Amino acid sequence: MNEHPTIALDAMGGDYGPEVVVPAAIDILDRNPSLGLILVGDETVLNKVVVGSQYLGNRLLIHHASEMVEMHESPSKALRNKKDSSMRVAVDLVKAGKAQACVSAGNTGALMAISKFVLKTIPGIDRPAIIGVVPSLRGHTHVLDLGANVDSSAEHLRQFAIMAYELVKAVENIPEPKVGLLNIGEEEIKGNEQVKQAVKLIADSHINFIGFVEGNDIYTGDVDVVVTDGFIGNVALKTSEGLAKMINVALKQAFSENLLTKLAGLIALPVLRSFRKRFDPRQYNGASLVGLRGIVVKSHGNADRVAFAKAIEIAILEINNAVPERIGARVAELIAEGKSS
Repeated sequence: MNEHPTIALDAMGGDYGPEVVVPAAIDILDRNPSLGLILVGDETVLNKVVVGSQYLGNRLLIHHASEMVEMHESPSKALRNKKDSSMRVAVDLVKAGKAQACVSAGNTGALMAISKFVLKTIPGIDRPAIIGVVPSLRGHTHVLDLGANVDSSAEHLRQFAIMAYELVKAVENIPEPKVGLLNIGEEEIKGNEQVKQAVKLIADSHINFIGFVEGNDIYTGDVDVVVTDGFIGNVALKTSEGLAKMINVALKQAFSENLLTKLAGLIALPVLRSFRKRFDPRQYNGASLVGLRGIVVKSHGNADRVAFAKAIEIAILEINNAVPERIGARVAELIAEGKSS
């Protein structure tokens, strides 16, 4: 456990850049007295935003970067041509050991490409995956991959399952997290060849694997981890976000139709507020690029102050629980077992 962790923040990334990152950083420093943060970006801009902070020069440092990765920019261009971007420099700080994690709300593809190039993957892991949290009836469920790998082999799915198992075991303090493989049915005869092969590989990986699960199981709370490829995972995530927005708008419309429904809305206000707080998407912001030799957390691009702070909190959890090291140790064990068998 690192008693005095430092996290590098891509202060220029996302839709709002410093105007969200800096206030979120100060909020986190207020709540974590042993934490240090590095704001990476245009120092002229950042100095103006952070002026007057009691933490500046102490637990809050500014590291200049002359460039920034645009949200529409291709990952390959960002990797090749922007070596002094705020995103690249933040990841470089992790590589150099000057920070124990990086958090960015910037271009997802560029962040994945840069992180994989700079930090490399854990030995035995072919590809990093994006793991995030969605609310469920019993708390929340971890889902991966959420878009890093649109084409994943059965072996990749096995690696995703192992990584997620170790991450959830560490940060959630669950001794044996339940892992399921997403399919169109729970029966062994259903699904494509990819998942049929993967279910056998995962079953032999010494984790608490419960077999196939369906889409609705993501939200029941009966499983801790749902594994799928990045194409399906991203579609599932965006569908969930769209459904949540639709329900929110539909409720507002229903309670504002006439005087009677407005009165009903006032009576139901405490329940509605509780519901909104429980399923507030800001509380689930922050997806980890798991499988790297370092900690990188991706915040939603349009995250506000509260949501970006939540992404930083995820990075703190992973630092304190040595997630990359735990994944590396588990994968090394499995490789050794395979060679000796």
